Amino acid sequence: MIEADDPQTSQVLGLPDLFDASPMAFWLEDYSALYDFCESLRAAGVRDLAAWLRQNPGQLTHCASLIRILRVNRQALALYEAPSQDALMANLPAVFRDDMLAGFAAEINELWLGKRGFSSLTANYSLSGKRLDLSLKAVVLADARRPWDRVLVSMENVTELQNVRRQAQDSARDAREFFEQAPVSLWVEDFSTIKALFDELRVRGVSDFRTFLDVHPEFVERCLQEVRVLDVNGYTLKMFKAPSQAELLARLNEVFRDEARRSFAEQLIELWEGRTFHQKEVQNHTLQGDLLYIHLQLSIFEGCEHDWSMVLVSLTDITARKKAEAYLEYLGQHDVLTQLKNRTFFVDELGRLARRRVPLVAFISLDLNNLKFVNDQTGHAAGDDLLRRFGEVLNKAIDRPGQVARIGGDEFMVLLPGADEAAAQAALDNIRTLVDLNNQYYSGTRLSVSAGLAVCRDPGAMEQAMKEADRAMYQDKSAYYRAVGHDRRCPVCDVPVEGQDNAA
Repeated sequence: MIEADDPQTSQVLGLPDLFDASPMAFWLEDYSALYDFCESLRAAGVRDLAAWLRQNPGQLTHCASLIRILRVNRQALALYEAPSQDALMANLPAVFRDDMLAGFAAEINELWLGKRGFSSLTANYSLSGKRLDLSLKAVVLADARRPWDRVLVSMENVTELQNVRRQAQDSARDAREFFEQAPVSLWVEDFSTIKALFDELRVRGVSDFRTFLDVHPEFVERCLQEVRVLDVNGYTLKMFKAPSQAELLARLNEVFRDEARRSFAEQLIELWEGRTFHQKEVQNHTLQGDLLYIHLQLSIFEGCEHDWSMVLVSLTDITARKKAEAYLEYLGQHDVLTQLKNRTFFVDELGRLARRRVPLVAFISLDLNNLKFVNDQTGHAAGDDLLRRFGEVLNKAIDRPGQVARIGGDEFMVLLPGADEAAAQAALDNIRTLVDLNNQYYSGTRLSVSAGLAVCRDPGAMEQAMKEADRAMYQDKSAYYRAVGHDRRCPVCDVPVEGQDNAA
């Protein structure tokens, strides 16, 4: 992998401090050369990348060499015991060894199949030679200049959890100590009554268990009541903020709420179908009411497969990771400056409406007047302030199912599914009213907006309707500049003309 620091990283991530301040280890990487290589394979007739890589295992090393590492954050440097990014980059062959290539093949294949990211388990090594078991989560950032040119990879260190599992398998006599010292929440539970209930249902001829639960949802609650907790470790009490094991077990209804019960139903289905080891993400709560995002793994102890009398459930707190993922998802669909949806979201939403054949959609095209003048004369910070203010207006003016997006520098588009001309005009009037109120609240440069609207009654003609809205907006803009007596390159943007609505 070739490394190169990228000065535009903070702009890509939106908030410059988040990358380094995150509690997760982050790598920002450039996969664009790998994308080009994959496209060359498609052009050469390769249809199944996974099969091709199995036939050409040496190509995995070549694929890895095409990835450029742009930046790593402080948490990543600490994870790899690296004093600096330069030191980490200089020792990449010691960090990424051959045992990561099998997982790497699966990651490439996810992107090959058109997914916007991947997740996997892999092994790396710190600069001191320590093995790191890592849970990877990667997302291809939106609005890239080239396909796959910004891939953000988060790394969660699960080494201790994996070590606990390996050691527990290797040494039964140390199992109790591992149980107590494990840095994850461990529960030993008795599912034997559930096993007996399952056997009874099979004798009665039940074969489609999922349908059975749909008809008898009370069976899930009965099974939940039949789970007997045999033991929990010390980390469990810390994680769920419980003063004692007795109090935790007495208040399990506060820990496992409605969402947890729905997840438990899926666990029952997995057990019914014979999957005695499974994992999933669930939601629990602490005894203080805090929401926890949990990675759950359930396995039946060896020797207990016949009656399920001992089941090990491990719960890993992934709340920090989920918050980071939520932020990444937000960045993928929002313009950080205005807090509105971005062009990527707008294009996707337009496609969704077209696929659903929505018969009536109104478009309002909006453009800020005088933004170039403000940027040139008073600086881009003042221009950004105008954009933020207009974002405030639009966020308040448009309610669901309407959507509003910033699709260019000073260009905005409102989507109003199900709205006719009257409804669209009412929405535009509301925007203008809020612009006036905003100008009364803020001193200095006034917001001034040109607008045009169009209504589409043919799901196949949305592009044409948008163009009509744009034309109407540009006509409104021309009328505005004629009225104030200057062209858009040198307006007197903060002085409204007598009798002229400066928001129009």
